[in-house]
Formats: sequence, C-alpha cells, structure tokens
Amino acid sequence: MNQVDVRKMPAIHFPKLFARLPAALVAVMLACPPAHAQVVVTVNGDPITSYDVEQRSKLIQLTTRKAPSRRDVVDDLINDKLKIHIAKRYRLEIDDDDVNKAFNEMAHRMRLDGEGLVKVLAQQGVAAYTLKDRIRSEMVWQQIVRGKFSPSLQQNEKEVALALETRGKDDKTEVTYDYTLRPILFVVPRNSPAGAFEARKRDAETLRERFADCDSGVPLARRMRDVAVREPIRKSSADLAPALREILDKTPVGKLTAPEVTQQGVEVFALCSKREARGDSIAKRQVQNELFSEKFKAAAEKYLKDLRRQAMIEFKDGSDAKAVGGNTR
Repeated sequence: MNQVDVRKMPAIHFPKLFARLPAALVAVMLACPPAHAQVVVTVNGDPITSYDVEQRSKLIQLTTRKAPSRRDVVDDLINDKLKIHIAKRYRLEIDDDDVNKAFNEMAHRMRLDGEGLVKVLAQQGVAAYTLKDRIRSEMVWQQIVRGKFSPSLQQNEKEVALALETRGKDDKTEVTYDYTLRPILFVVPRNSPAGAFEARKRDAETLRERFADCDSGVPLARRMRDVAVREPIRKSSADLAPALREILDKTPVGKLTAPEVTQQGVEVFALCSKREARGDSIAKRQVQNELFSEKFKAAAEKYLKDLRRQAMIEFKDGSDAKAVGGNTR
C-alpha cells in the first residue's frame, strides 16, 4: 500500500481533503505528526509538540463541547506525562490490549464499535491514539493512587454515619437482591439495512415466548442463527441504576428482558437467579462511594502537585511557563 505523505500537503487543504477520504485513511494520516510540529515543552526530557497540543485541544473540545485555553491543554498534557513517568518508576505498565478494551467499551457506551469510534474521531480531526494515550495515563494513575494511598481512602462507620446525616440520606434497612444474568445477543452484521434490526427483534421476541428457564432456554438460544450467549454476570441491585432495577424487578426469574437495540445487534438478558441479600442500604452504598471518590480526588491532586514540583519542565518558547508549577527553565 502506498503511504500518503502528509508533510507535502498544505494544512489549509486538510478539511476539504478529509471530506473526500474514508475515515479510516484519515485516521492513519492523523497518526503521523506533520513535519512542522515543534516541541513546545519537555517534561523530564520527554517532548510535547505543537501537534500534541492541537490534537488534545480538539479532543477536549469534542468531549466537553467547550474550546479549552492553550494553557489548560498544555497543563493537561504535562499531567499525563508525569503520570506515565511515575508509572514507569513503579514498573507499572498498561498493556495495549487493556487500553484497546477500554477504548472499545467507551465506543460501546456510545453505541459504536472500536472502528466506529476511530471514524468519529477522524471526522473531527482527532487521531485515535490521542484518546488512547489519555486512557492509558488515567488507567495507570488510578492504579498508582489506589495502591499508594489505599489506607487513607477507606471510611469508617462513624464517617459514613455522619455523611448520611449531613447529606440528608435515609439509611433505613432495604431489601437488596443479587442477580445472575446471561446476556444473549442477536447479531446484526455491520452495514445491514435498518430492517435487519426489526427482524432480529422478532427473533428475540420468539425466544422470549419459548424461554421457560435458563437450563433449557440457554441451549435453545445457542441453536438459533447468529446468536451469541455470553458468560453469566452477577450484579447487586444496590449497584444498579434505578431504571435497570425496575426492569429486573418486573422480569420473572427464568425469563428474558425486553429486546434492546445495540450497535452489535439486539440484546436481551436472561434472569437466571434472584437472591435476597440483606446488607448495606442503597443510600449507605452511595455515600461510601461518594466518600471514596472525594478522598481519591484529594489524594490524587496533592500527589500530582508534588510530582510537578519535583519535575523538570522546560518551555521552549516561554509562552506557557506560568501555566504550571514545577522546576521550569
């Protein structure tokens, strides 16, 4: 395959050119930084280029719908460099497969697949690696902060009780349930006509009528054309969104939920078991999660400030030198 030399194309022609090219080819082109990209800052000797700044700016604008300042973008990139550097110090590496899995899960929440998300990004002038680099830095940072500050992130019963009181939440004993679910996907191939989804919904409804219990119903589903039965998943009602709890409450054990259209096809869930579990109330679980998030955020921010003070941050043009703390020159 002949490679496109992006460096020979005037930047001003990119928008018109992108409109006529397949998104996958645009993604490849975006992955190659242009020759005119300049190093604007180094973090412990690791460069950040003007192209990196441009790409991250586009990503932030795409995800927040707001145009960030250049200082904020540079600040964000410096933080990511520091997170990756400290991860290397602890010999903590995130496998590419884990990054791609997180990328694909993000795509799934947008009702896309990984390739679809790559195309969406490319159409906005954002290379997929820009988002993947962001994902990688956050994944290592989560692990480092959890590992380094684990004891201080825990809450005791007194803290939780006080938080319940001050936040006006009722800690009454509630009946919660542990569910065992089997996801069943009626696959619709990519680029299929809209009618294919309706046909698969009819197939799903047919299975719902014949599905008596998981022992007999799961093998029945596996014998159907283009149907994938996934491994069991277990969920507590305390961890589910209210809308999903309501759906499962209305679904008898051994039956299927109503069909839902996804990017991959039409999906239903078999409710294989529902066991009553008396534990922490939903309100208490929510407060525990909130307290953990607050403590995690405070510890992460303080640790990052310490790393910035210790880092050697060198600005090449001086325009962003006041944007960050640290040893600058």
